[in-house]
Order: sequence, then structure tokens, then C-alpha cells
Amino acid sequence: MQSVVDSLRKKGKIYKKMQEIAPRELGVRNKIKIFKATDVSGYFWAIFAISQKSRLLMKDVHKFEEIYAKLVIFYGHNFKHKIIFIDAPICSKAKEALLAQGWKIQ
Repeated sequence: MQSVVDSLRKKGKIYKKMQEIAPRELGVRNKIKIFKATDVSGYFWAIFAISQKSRLLMKDVHKFEEIYAKLVIFYGHNFKHKIIFIDAPICSKAKEALLAQGWKIQ
């Protein structure tokens, strides 16, 4: 969590509250770190941190959208911003799809 906070702080993002959500709570079996954050203005942020060795493909984009939909249902509200941290290389079509759906890629 500290690496996520540090990288966002370098970009000028400061949060009042940041909470990690266990994927098990959402019924997800993937190895993913999910954070719910509230910034100084009171907007909610959904932050996903993914660490995998293989390339991120379109099927993974659909999987992340399903996880995001479960997160919205779990908390009962939409998130103003969505950020995804990826350590793996990303397919060009997957990158375009993520950007089209409103994700910010770090």
C-alpha cells in the first residue's frame, strides 16, 4: 500500500482516507490489491494494483470491469476516478479499452 500512496503523492494526489479491500470480500479469486480512497475534495477513488508476469490482455480488461462492478455494488455508490497500477506489459488493444472505459493507467 505504501508504494501506491508514494507514487500517487508524487503526482500531487493526497487522500484523507485509504482502505484496502480484500478480494475475498467481493468474491474474487484473483491476486489483486483493491483500494478505496477518499481525496481532500471528498471524491471516491477506486485503485487497483496488479502484479503479474504475463502480458495484460483484453480478457483481463473484462475481468477488471467485473471486479469494479462488484465494488460499486458492495459499497452502493460509484467512484469518481479509477486508477490501475500494472507491473506487467500491456497489450495495445487492452490499453485502449481501459482508457475508453475511464481508467487511468500507472
